[in-house]
Amino acid sequence: MKTITSRKHPQAHAMGVALATVLLPLAAHANDVDNAAAPDITPSSKVEIVGKAENAFKAEHASSPKYTEKLLDTAQTVQVIKKELFEQQGAVTLTEALRNTPGVGAFFLGENGNTNTGDAIFMRGFDTSGSIFVDGARDIGSISRDTFNLEQIDVLKGPAGTDTGRGSPTGSINLVSKKANLNRASSGSVLGGTDSQKRATVDVNTVLNAERGIALRLNAMAQDSGVPGRDVVKHKRWAVAPSLGFGLNGPTRVYLDYLHVDQDNVPDGGVPTVGLPGYTSPDPARPFIGNAAPVDPENFYGANTDFDKVKADMATIRVEHEFSPNMRLSNVSRYGRTKQDYLLSAWLASSANFGTPVIADPSTWTVARSTRTVKDAENKILTNQTVLTTDFDTGSLNHTLVTGIEFVNETQITYGRTGLGTLPAANLYRPNPADPVSGLTLARTGAYTEGDVDTQSLFAFDTIKLGEKWIFNGGVRVDRFRGAYNAVALTNNMLVPTRLNVRETLVNGKASLLYKPSANSSVYGMVASSKQPPGANFTTSTSASSAQNPIFDPQETTTYEFGGKLDLLRQKLALSAALFRTDVKNEVEQDPVDLKWYQTGKKRVQGVELGMTGALASNWLVSAGYLYMDTSVEAGRAITASGENSLTYTPKSSFTLWTSYDLTPDFKIGGGARFSDELKRGTDGAIGTPKYTESYWVFDAMAQYRVSPNLDLRLNVYNIADERYVASINKSGYRYTPGAPRAASLTANFKF
Repeated sequence: MKTITSRKHPQAHAMGVALATVLLPLAAHANDVDNAAAPDITPSSKVEIVGKAENAFKAEHASSPKYTEKLLDTAQTVQVIKKELFEQQGAVTLTEALRNTPGVGAFFLGENGNTNTGDAIFMRGFDTSGSIFVDGARDIGSISRDTFNLEQIDVLKGPAGTDTGRGSPTGSINLVSKKANLNRASSGSVLGGTDSQKRATVDVNTVLNAERGIALRLNAMAQDSGVPGRDVVKHKRWAVAPSLGFGLNGPTRVYLDYLHVDQDNVPDGGVPTVGLPGYTSPDPARPFIGNAAPVDPENFYGANTDFDKVKADMATIRVEHEFSPNMRLSNVSRYGRTKQDYLLSAWLASSANFGTPVIADPSTWTVARSTRTVKDAENKILTNQTVLTTDFDTGSLNHTLVTGIEFVNETQITYGRTGLGTLPAANLYRPNPADPVSGLTLARTGAYTEGDVDTQSLFAFDTIKLGEKWIFNGGVRVDRFRGAYNAVALTNNMLVPTRLNVRETLVNGKASLLYKPSANSSVYGMVASSKQPPGANFTTSTSASSAQNPIFDPQETTTYEFGGKLDLLRQKLALSAALFRTDVKNEVEQDPVDLKWYQTGKKRVQGVELGMTGALASNWLVSAGYLYMDTSVEAGRAITASGENSLTYTPKSSFTLWTSYDLTPDFKIGGGARFSDELKRGTDGAIGTPKYTESYWVFDAMAQYRVSPNLDLRLNVYNIADERYVASINKSGYRYTPGAPRAASLTANFKF
């Protein structure tokens, strides 16, 4: 097998050396910095200062009970995005909120005529869409998640196999829901903006019985908005999320939570990449197409009858009990169901679909809308997770032992559809979404695919402290994965069934050693593993070239991370830095000699990540991050259309910044910047399409004024330089999603 040798980047090594050189002395003298800022207190004037290091941007802990230490003392890159941060930005979806962490985003539009719906998230070079959790339990379904019911978002980078079981090689995302509490509070917001943006939210928490600790919280949201810079595309949804709590002031707390989401969107199939940098004609016989001008990025190439309807329900019971100060138990039970009904007038601007009736008149050129796509699917999940946390000592060692057991059943059924209708070809530069659709009589064909996955898991983590300086953490998780998959295809008017089974026992581990040069600093090393079996995302195949074939072993991932963390300015500002390397093996590759397929492929992502979160001063908040990634195929074929040895849809450098400053007690200003390096698209033999997208900068601004104690107004302006850029591109490169142009919104926030 031909092996591709990874290219070395001396600048990345130099950055790592510089990082270690700077971090270690800073950590060693963190106490000196804080002591120098402290007032001179004599023994006769005893002063006790009590406060919290947490502020509007900086969190002290991740929400998972498996992360028992503060973020400062957690040997892993973990970023907590608090609601105060994404609310300032007016971020209303998970994808928008994740812009606060570098290198994480919806970079991949889809394959061929298909378009990804919901949260199609890439993290450190790999698809993380199947590794999204809500309050520690796996979430399912192709849904665009809203932020209206979120307290914070925990972004856990590195393999999550020990923490959450099967999943992405490079991390997971945990959404922390708003829950009932014993504070009486009411708030709401009304938003209006360009492109017919309209949105309202409400958050009411009331105490029903203070003595017994019973409270009710209700969050609700309604939105009916266009999309900045896109014709016809629409985001319309409403949702309600009640939370009822019992015993909130006692040792046994019970939460009954429910979430219902209803979406009625017009999906976006993107626009042609004609005229973008790197574009050439898809037809060698018509080279003049390569000189065509770009299309208007506002164009909509679908039909007015396209739709994306989603209904999602999630019911959760959470029980927390403290046996003693040293022993705590939590149990989460959940039932969730998501139904999606979807029709998109997809297309490919390939040679066969590209019409040029009058060569000299591009206004007559057309693109065929012949790839009509549908999705008629239902996902269900039933899960129960129990976690026991125990603190105890063995000699001079202090232990925090976390043990648990989890049972999960997941099902997905997707139905075949007929009667999708046909559309005439769209004018390339003036598509008409009102063109009539002939033969649109949607009906199920009798064909379907069905997957049923059962997972039973055991896990244990032990955090061991030796004095005040050393912390060791070790964990192991065993997953018994069983999947049954049925497919009934319609062939020659006959239903032909296929049944496949996957059975795997997955064992993953994590180990780290952390040293604290001072109370407010740490340096650490960590190694962890993750595994992803065939069929994990309800897709199986009998193809010898597919990694989803049950004959193949799970994909295996190992990550090594070295880093350091430092809290400054009375622990109000957190700095972090990490060097990491992730190796993914068991990728399926074809042997060039016998032409058979083997699991000899290997991919690598390595780099450095820097972070800063918190308060630079009492009235100045900041959240910033930088990520550099060197990606490569260590063994196997190149996977980028350009032939370059790197991973697809992975910006080499990315940067994110948001900061806000209180000019007066009533007036606040803020702003942010985002940079994303170029993206390499995947290879599928497409001719003439761009092999990459260009890098870009985007700048946003915010101003907020408190009109009264009960009302403030916030103005957000996005992409103030009106930068044109590619937000995501599909595998063939024929289609892309334009980045949002300059837009603005005004939000009225109410508090009572």
